[in-house]
Amino acid sequence: MLDVSIDGKNYQEMHVDGGAVAQAFLYPPSLNLKTNSARLGIKRKRVAYILRNGRLFRPEKEVKRQTLSIATQAISTMTATSGVNDTYRMYVTTNRDGVGFNLAYIDNDFTLPYKGPFDQGYMRALFEYGYDKGKAGYHWHKTPPGYQE
Repeated sequence: MLDVSIDGKNYQEMHVDGGAVAQAFLYPPSLNLKTNSARLGIKRKRVAYILRNGRLFRPEKEVKRQTLSIATQAISTMTATSGVNDTYRMYVTTNRDGVGFNLAYIDNDFTLPYKGPFDQGYMRALFEYGYDKGKAGYHWHKTPPGYQE
């Protein structure tokens, strides 16, 4: 809860993580860089580097036939799908505007199961995974996985 004061009157507001609306953003799709740049005579190379701090797809998981378990899994699936949708939206927008698209995410070759937030073993293994990918010269994904023209 956040304490706020409006016109001398005190209130409390509840806010949620921005990820409830969008997992990632680059710039609004309504801002057409290609059209605006041409209109203003701006010529420059534009390149976007998108780092998805997570996997793009969740592994299948067995769910108990209980309302709370089903609701929890449904919300997790919706959140993960929102991140994938954001990636596709960013790709389509950058492609329209002639902006180079480069995407990094935790790929399927990282197989250690997630044990929960702040698990030291998982965090260290994930750090090593990213470090090794960078050291080897990371090959940026130029399209979201599964995208077909």
